[in-house]
Amino acid sequence: MLYSPADARQQIAVPKVSPDGRTVAFIAGIMSDFGSTGGDVFTVPVNGGAAVNVTPDMKASATLLAWSCTGTLWARLLAGDQLQVVDLGRGTAAARAKVLWSGSESLEGDEDINQAACPRGVLAASHESFTSPPEIEVGPLGQWRDITHVNAGLSAHMKVTSLSWKNEGFDVQGWLLLPESASAKMPMVTIVHGGPAAAATPSFSGPGMQSALLARGWAVFRPNPRGSFGQGARFAAANVRDFGHGDLRDVLTGIDAAERAAPIDDTRLALTGHSYGGFMTMFAITQTQRFKAAVAGAGISNWQSYYGENGIDGWMLPYFGASVYDDSEVYARSSAVNYIHNAHTPTFAYVGERDIECPASQTVEFWHAMKAVGVPTAIMIYPGEGHGLREPAHEEDALQRTLDWFDRYVR
Repeated sequence: MLYSPADARQQIAVPKVSPDGRTVAFIAGIMSDFGSTGGDVFTVPVNGGAAVNVTPDMKASATLLAWSCTGTLWARLLAGDQLQVVDLGRGTAAARAKVLWSGSESLEGDEDINQAACPRGVLAASHESFTSPPEIEVGPLGQWRDITHVNAGLSAHMKVTSLSWKNEGFDVQGWLLLPESASAKMPMVTIVHGGPAAAATPSFSGPGMQSALLARGWAVFRPNPRGSFGQGARFAAANVRDFGHGDLRDVLTGIDAAERAAPIDDTRLALTGHSYGGFMTMFAITQTQRFKAAVAGAGISNWQSYYGENGIDGWMLPYFGASVYDDSEVYARSSAVNYIHNAHTPTFAYVGERDIECPASQTVEFWHAMKAVGVPTAIMIYPGEGHGLREPAHEEDALQRTLDWFDRYVR
């Protein structure tokens, strides 16, 4: 065994062996989902020895690694609102990252920086932004050109602003999307991302809720509260044993920042999210009366019952610190059903019938509690669906129900 994390909250991902076979580089940090990688960069000798954190105190999250042909270590980082490719030197000690490329767009491709990390190498990856749809690009780093044009002619018409704000000692970032013709005060929906270890990043949204709301004159706010990637390891772990509390305060102060940046009508705010975002939606309406309507997709309403119902509970111990059987109070503290008498926000909830990540029983429990306290609510369980809706008819149905719900209670 080359490395075992001393911190029980830490997971490791994407190990890469150096060209000379002497060193393994990997990303370590708190992560909640397979494929959603973020953390600091570590190296450890193949023949044994102490692991070195190459990026201590980095205000960014590494998401991918590659060794160059000359033996230097490259990393792809999410640094606030920027995606970066950096050179970390030989990976033998803490190094100042040399930024090779930075941009406000998304790159996808598990081997993208591997291809670019050799002399005269080229990068091949899918890239997209909030306004430009995905295309495959190739070329030297930062000098690439599109080789596909399958989405030619498509664009999303909106104003995109990266917002930054401070809350409780943290630097927080999020995205504010406005209709092109925004002028008078407008309603706004806040969309909380899943994870929680993930981030809202520039990605193209085709026909769907975001596009439909922008077309109707709504603003869309996509915050990256504590627990998100992009601000460093301390920030990503800042919601440990605190789900729904500090991260919700980050969201609410972010809404304040959005209202300072654009003509947002504070009396017409809505909230939605899926997975962890669905939990945040269910929980938020028991903590604040600021939202006029909410839609929770595949949420979690009771962490105590969830522990014994879901099929992926391995991720929970790093976040809660103990099983529900050993420390039930920390699970109860973040369970919406335990605060349900504070809820007054009309909330529609939906979920897939076969969801094992956020079982349908969690949505039923929330809906039942909301009915019991007399808050307007509705539920939809989509047959045959898992954690994400796949059938186009179900996607369209959920979208229409969401838009109708917001129209009814916000507009």
